[in-house]
Amino acid sequence: MLIVMTPSLPLVERKRRQARQRIIQAAQELFLERGFDGVSVGDIAERAEVGRTTFFRHFGDKQEVVFAKEQELIETIAAASQAEGTAAARSATEAVEQLRPIVLALCAQATTDPEAYARHFQLIEQHPELRARDAVKMQQIADKLSDLLIHRGSDEATALFAGQVALACYQTAKRLGNNPHTLVDETRAAFRRVLTLGTGAAETQAEPPGSG
Repeated sequence: MLIVMTPSLPLVERKRRQARQRIIQAAQELFLERGFDGVSVGDIAERAEVGRTTFFRHFGDKQEVVFAKEQELIETIAAASQAEGTAAARSATEAVEQLRPIVLALCAQATTDPEAYARHFQLIEQHPELRARDAVKMQQIADKLSDLLIHRGSDEATALFAGQVALACYQTAKRLGNNPHTLVDETRAAFRRVLTLGTGAAETQAEPPGSG
């Protein structure tokens, strides 16, 4: 039997990732202990045992550390856009259908640790500046989803529309309680409602006047 060995990451890259993870872990611990406003970049760097230069090599400010998970999701979509084998969507409906499994996978990835997910959004809700940054990150995710479709050959208008619709499905699930245990199911249900809108409209138009 042929066994394919995956080459290990270079030492420099392993150390870079380890430093980034220590920064994220330190920030999460400190935000929980002291609150967001009570923590400085210096505090995070000290807890993570890295220099400020190393901190800023990974994150622009302490707000950005809060959204490390969202950035990972954006990078996951970007990597998926390089994958081959999926034909261009021929309609807006097909484009949304192509994005559905990707968004559901992202939801599953985001809620791997339900308690951390809940703490993350509790922190965001407490700070207007974090809510504003969250809105920016969500739009970046929608843009990456659109870029994925464009990479597959969809026209820009269809790709932009589908990316916004896919984001709306996730946002709907968030508005329905943002429960990490049900986020995937709620998002799946939102996609199902979107993808049956055309059928419902056709049925409504087919009803004779006065039949309702």
